[in-house]
Amino acid sequence: MATDVAPLPSPACSPGKSSCKVTTPEEAGSGAESGGQGSDGPTSDSPPTSPDEALSPDDLQLLAKLEEQNRLLESDSKLLAFSGSRRNSGASLVSSSSGSSGQSHGEEEAAWPLWGQLVAEWEETTRKGSRGVKELVRKGIPHHFRGIAWQLLCVAQALPVKAQYSDLLKTPSPCERLIRRDIARTYPEHGFFRQKDSLGQEVLFNVMKAYSLVDPEVGYCQGSAFIVGLLLMQMPEEDAFCVFVKLMQEYRLRELFKPSMAELGLCMYQLENLIQEQLPELNVHFQAQSFHTTMYASSWFLTLFLTTFPLPLATRIFDIFLSEGLEIVFRVGLAVLQATQSDLLQFDMEGMLQYFQKSLPHMFDNNHDRLINLAFQVKYNPRKMRRLEREYNTQRSKEIQEQVEMKRLRTENRLLRQRVENLEKGQVIRAQESEEASALRREGSQLRQRLSQCQGQLQQKETERACLSQELEQKLGCADLKQEALQAALKAAQDRAAELERQGRALPDESNVARLTDEVRAARQREAAAVSALEEMQEVVQQLQRECKSFVDGAGRRKAGHTAAQQQQQQEVLGLRFSEAQNEAELKITQHRLRQLQIESELQSSRLERAEKLAERAKEEAQRVEGEKLAVLSRLEQAQRRLSEAECRNKEEVMAVRLREVDGITAVLELQQRVAELEIQKEERQLQLELEGNEGTPRIQALTAKIQELQTEVARLGGESGLDPSMTSPLSEEDFLSNPSLSLLAENGCLFENGDVAHDAHSPSK
Repeated sequence: MATDVAPLPSPACSPGKSSCKVTTPEEAGSGAESGGQGSDGPTSDSPPTSPDEALSPDDLQLLAKLEEQNRLLESDSKLLAFSGSRRNSGASLVSSSSGSSGQSHGEEEAAWPLWGQLVAEWEETTRKGSRGVKELVRKGIPHHFRGIAWQLLCVAQALPVKAQYSDLLKTPSPCERLIRRDIARTYPEHGFFRQKDSLGQEVLFNVMKAYSLVDPEVGYCQGSAFIVGLLLMQMPEEDAFCVFVKLMQEYRLRELFKPSMAELGLCMYQLENLIQEQLPELNVHFQAQSFHTTMYASSWFLTLFLTTFPLPLATRIFDIFLSEGLEIVFRVGLAVLQATQSDLLQFDMEGMLQYFQKSLPHMFDNNHDRLINLAFQVKYNPRKMRRLEREYNTQRSKEIQEQVEMKRLRTENRLLRQRVENLEKGQVIRAQESEEASALRREGSQLRQRLSQCQGQLQQKETERACLSQELEQKLGCADLKQEALQAALKAAQDRAAELERQGRALPDESNVARLTDEVRAARQREAAAVSALEEMQEVVQQLQRECKSFVDGAGRRKAGHTAAQQQQQQEVLGLRFSEAQNEAELKITQHRLRQLQIESELQSSRLERAEKLAERAKEEAQRVEGEKLAVLSRLEQAQRRLSEAECRNKEEVMAVRLREVDGITAVLELQQRVAELEIQKEERQLQLELEGNEGTPRIQALTAKIQELQTEVARLGGESGLDPSMTSPLSEEDFLSNPSLSLLAENGCLFENGDVAHDAHSPSK
């Protein structure tokens, strides 16, 4: 949406006249649907006038510019559907927004020329000073100028991130699932966002997804969707995205929506101090009921009252927020508490929660200006707010330091507990040593038993190994015999196959025996038919001969009227018939011979086919025998492989038994050594205790003197042999008594001669 509008001077017509009104296509559409009963048309008192006659040239220029911008909006398919949803929705955006200023249509229309000139001369006006702009914003922005005015107020009309918007929509975001889940919770009663997967939900998802990619640290927060939804009600999604980015960056919203929400904690701290100062009675009541500020005021800062008040009033507050920042949230919050103090003092915590949720949203429905005026009557000192911010930051840093110190103390406490536990374990270890010694003795006896058992198992395994070796040798012999038998059987099978192949060539095919039998039977039938036909022909010839003979014999007995020529013709006719009969008989005989030759040819061909099939069967039999031979060889190889594997396993078991035996012996020796060491330590301790209790006895003194003499002798001998004097220096009585090993040697009568220590018969041997 463009933000530059042609300059518009002060109109010549009075502000109350309807002819000064600028009608947008959206109003025209809503007016057509409502049957022309809207308040945007001329009043019944004023005569209908032509807009061209009532408006000045500058007014017409502004009107043309607005109509051009509306055509651009409706050319976009998404915004066209958006405007349709606005017209068809029960809570239409036009009606809700137009009522957001709390003024009548006449007052709002009167402000249009002023806002048109302000938008057109925005840079010049803001350069002179922003006091007048703030006053106009506090009175309410006309809803048709709200989209442009919001962009101008936050300076978001030319952000570089706008060019990246289409690319951001193509990029996947890690917050898509969370955004999809919360879309249905954003303005669930509004017609633009009510239906699932509607245009409103789709553009809201697009803007939230794009911002989660631009600012990964913040990503997505549920409260931000209400702010974006309000922006989408007033402008296209690209412009809404730019305005939202500007709000997050320069209006402290980014700090509010960070995962730590440190800015929200600061706002709660400042609001609590303001309530304590300006509403002390209500503050005492809140504390008595444990009604914390976060229970009712968090949504005020996170959604800018969009979830607290209806859209018309929340939009008025949002106008001022864009002009003056987060200060309006504190002012409106304190104004609400002042206006409802008398009611809140009568409720407990649950009643106050119900009051904030049900009664408060509709308290100022009929008079928005009352809440705005109350808000700007609240005492708000920016210096004090900065001081409270410093105090909060100081307290926050102290809390962080205390948390760090607490964490350090907890770590030290844990380490001290570990040290105490270790010391307690050290005391327990001494009591456990005696138990370990007895346990070691028991383990030694058990290991001896296990050693004897292992030796018995080893002998048993040796016997089993010998038996297995014998069985394996027997199996190898049997396998060799089986291999020879299989080779002989293979050779016999090959000979049998060759013989069968030779016999197969002479034998008929079993599969064709029935067919050949049928053919022979058919041939015999045809032969019998031919013979019968031949016999019939012979009978016919004989009959003809008999007839001819009878005719010749009867010719002499015929009447004398017959001439010799007629008789000759009759004889010729009979001869022709006779020759014809003979020819037919010969033809049938020839056909019979031809059929016999065909039968013989078929028999020969069938014999040839049988011979070929027998040859193929012989080849298949030979291949089968060869396959059996290969199978036998493979089984033989497997038997040999299993034999070798069994030998390897036998060897491994023998080695494992021997290793276990060695481990058992080693463990027994270690236990014996440990027992001896423990016994020596026990005797050393007993002797040390006796020496400590009997330091002044004559025996100890005599032993000390003897040891000193021996040390002197050792030192002398060491000096003669060139040893280090430190190694042969005499020990004092205290050193001697403190050394349990020397006292033990002295007690057992050990002798020191030439620097060597020799045990006598009474000393324990390791």
